[in-house]
Amino acid sequence: MSQDRIRNFCIIAHVDHGKSTLADRLLEYTHTVDARDLKEQTLDMLDIERERGITIKAVSVQMKYTADDGNEYILHLIDTPGHADFSYEVSRALAACEGALLLVDASQGVQAQTLAHAYKAVAQGLEIIPVINKIDLPSADIEDTKRQIEDILGLEASEAILASAKTGVGTKEILEKVISKIPPPRGNPNAPLRALIFDAKYDTYRGVVVYLRVVDGEIRKGQKVLFMATGVKYEVGELGIFTPEMKPKEYLETGEVGYIICNIKNIRDTKIGDTVTDVQLPASEPLPGYEVVKPVVFCGMYPAVSQDYDELRDALEKLSLNDASFEYKPDSSDALGMGFRLGFLGLLHMEVIQERLEREFGLNLVMTMPNVAYKVKKTNGEEIIIQKASQMPDPSEIECIEEPYIQADIICPIEYLSTVNELCKKKRGVHVKVDYLDAKRCLIVYQLPLAEIVVDFYDKLKTYTRGYGSLDYILIGYKPGDLVKLDILINGDVVDALSVIVHREHAQNVGRALASKLRKLIPKQQFEVAIQAAIGKRIIVRETIKPLRKNVLAKCYGGDITRKRKLLEKQKEGKKRMKQIGVVEVPQEAFMALLKVNEDLE
Repeated sequence: MSQDRIRNFCIIAHVDHGKSTLADRLLEYTHTVDARDLKEQTLDMLDIERERGITIKAVSVQMKYTADDGNEYILHLIDTPGHADFSYEVSRALAACEGALLLVDASQGVQAQTLAHAYKAVAQGLEIIPVINKIDLPSADIEDTKRQIEDILGLEASEAILASAKTGVGTKEILEKVISKIPPPRGNPNAPLRALIFDAKYDTYRGVVVYLRVVDGEIRKGQKVLFMATGVKYEVGELGIFTPEMKPKEYLETGEVGYIICNIKNIRDTKIGDTVTDVQLPASEPLPGYEVVKPVVFCGMYPAVSQDYDELRDALEKLSLNDASFEYKPDSSDALGMGFRLGFLGLLHMEVIQERLEREFGLNLVMTMPNVAYKVKKTNGEEIIIQKASQMPDPSEIECIEEPYIQADIICPIEYLSTVNELCKKKRGVHVKVDYLDAKRCLIVYQLPLAEIVVDFYDKLKTYTRGYGSLDYILIGYKPGDLVKLDILINGDVVDALSVIVHREHAQNVGRALASKLRKLIPKQQFEVAIQAAIGKRIIVRETIKPLRKNVLAKCYGGDITRKRKLLEKQKEGKKRMKQIGVVEVPQEAFMALLKVNEDLE
């Protein structure tokens, strides 16, 4: 088919504004999916997506549509996630498209992620088509939503399509607008092959399945191809398109989105953002690819059974192929054994990766408390990045510690402005500005330490604003902070797995929460056990586990008091000797229970 009749576009929006439901209506209208096979959120293929009701993976599908001008067009649609933690999926989808449908909920208006995704699409030079969705809701305010699209996003609202993804209203108008407004792919069909890898997955029987978009030239079955970043060569065994199931074809031409299978068994041969070209007639230079994503939240991940270490390593390799936005490296802990240190884009991203590992690979995992990466400037001029407390140098060697800061854009109704300010100040936030978007809503901008928002900030924001607040944030760099390493000591011995980096003013509260939790989790010994929280050599919190005591006076009924005293003194001496030589083993269950406790660390 002529390149002029191909359109590549994606759907972008805030969380829960109806992207996946609109994708269902487009699939239904173009008869891409049989009505019997169509289910709610057809493109959400992971179990975890269907259970949580959110999109996690960007999914591509090819549709055929005969327009009013009588011509048949090929439309490549990519349905994207809305949550900030999966913004890397969105940026990769935008790079494979020429246009985007920007969905705005008619009852909620422009939200924080709507704004963030719109800016990204404009930066990529995409043609944006605004769509006002959910117009069938009783609370829909179409005129106010149009005004927000013009004032906040700077888009022409008169061209906005009124739609209801639930009932199918506006579906035909959207397809016609995609054809008339979004330009066709700009690649050169006669140039050497260049195809951009935007995703991949591992198939147990067929090896790596590579998802790509053909930018220049064409790719055929049986062709020998070169992966430019890794330098490896393979023969294309199968290629095809997504309908949304994989459908084999003989070739993919310029502008098409599809997949190739080359019997790739080594996962490291494939790299997201790499360029695929022809071995005989290679391209002179690769495509720009994607900027390398930087994780912001880190945690340790260990197999519950130490023998599963190799299985965990293989599972991480395979999953990193399907989600290139997390990173991992080997790690070990005195308490939990061999494992990995993982980096994520946010807390929801961390939860999803853990759940996918447990479900798709049948692993039982132990996760340490999430934390962020700190920059330590040493007195000798050296600068190091530390991702866990045990890497912290001796206090005498530290000149200053810097922590990552984010700029948070919070959109909420004006009546909740004071409570949001109160929440941000409690989290050590620095106020930047407040913009009044209209008579009802405002945009609050704060600079906050990433460590303060990583655990429960979003949940608290939703509580403080009765569910009407929305959040988007970007990393803005590092700033010096009064940070200390808080050690947990059991009978004078430091337990490295429980050490945390906290702000000095929060150290007492965090130490008390950890120590009191441990007191309940560690079983009683024959001797007294001291649990302490310390900053350097200074003890700031102490909890004591009383010893198990045998009643040595049971056989003394009546008689001289000196005999009782003698027996008690003898028991006291025995306990003292035990304490000197006794070692307290912290049970693994205690670590598991403790590492899941976030609500206590307030």
